[in-house]
Amino acid sequence: MTNNERVIDVTDLRRVYGDTKQGPFEAVRGVSFSVGRGELFALLGTNGAGKTSTLELLEGLAAPADGQVRVLGHDPYTERDLVRPRIGVMLQEGGFPGELTVAETTRMWAGCTSGARPVDEALEMVGLGGRRTVRVKQLSGGEKRRLDLALALLGRPEVLFLDEPTTGLDAEGRQETWELVRRLRADGTTVLLTTHYLEEAEELADRLAILHEGRIAAEGTVDEVVAAQPSRISFELPDGYFVGDLPPLAPLGVSGHEVEGRTVRLRTDELQRTATGLLVWARDADVELRRLDVRGASLEEAFLRIARDAKTSAGAGDAAGASVPEKEMAG
Repeated sequence: MTNNERVIDVTDLRRVYGDTKQGPFEAVRGVSFSVGRGELFALLGTNGAGKTSTLELLEGLAAPADGQVRVLGHDPYTERDLVRPRIGVMLQEGGFPGELTVAETTRMWAGCTSGARPVDEALEMVGLGGRRTVRVKQLSGGEKRRLDLALALLGRPEVLFLDEPTTGLDAEGRQETWELVRRLRADGTTVLLTTHYLEEAEELADRLAILHEGRIAAEGTVDEVVAAQPSRISFELPDGYFVGDLPPLAPLGVSGHEVEGRTVRLRTDELQRTATGLLVWARDADVELRRLDVRGASLEEAFLRIARDAKTSAGAGDAAGASVPEKEMAG
């Protein structure tokens, strides 16, 4: 990716909060990544991983403690006047006056936006055209998220920041939002997305990063991140059989295993080879492998493995800081 193609460029980004009970807390710890024009990049992570803290630095809402951010070639904090008219931001919560109607809220926002879309166009894009006269306080949680998205799209942004955009939406609303995001990306809009929905990242992301305690633990396309995780096979041993009665596991491509009672769990990077060898052994031994579960690696597996690593390290030296909720930090 050349410099001209990099719409977002982040180098060794750090963010520190200094007013916590435990003292200064480093929420973002040396994060680096780039996002190309027309690309959708997803940031994943458990609560407190640093997603929103990173996103706010890219949006120019705060200055980094160290490192460099460039959005459309500019520092979004010190050169905010050059960046803000060209980006759209959808926060986790909009916080709009409840007494205003949907149309009034959108007109108010349009008045502060250069080259804003017509109000009706923005509302139709997110499926709120029929709710324009409804007061904001009467909207459902999902409808409020649609309104947040409409306002983020008012300025026809070149770069769109979406922080948990489909929280509160039903399945139909989520699918409609995905389709809208796909159309925007196809038109050349660059999108940076945070989400707790792994399916959302799998559906939309060109590339993604999984954050863990303020650092990037995995990055790449969905296929690249998934390929780094082993597949799994689990089953119950027949009565009278023990792990030692199984065929040698290493030649079958097994990289590790656990035993819990009668249940055996195998990890493998060669799923077909391992499954075939195991089933051939069961056939020849004339035994049934009860509760047999064979599944390939997945984004969920990658995410959960990193989450488990986080819990494992929770008692380490910086565990006190890692326990501070990110939302509290962002406040």
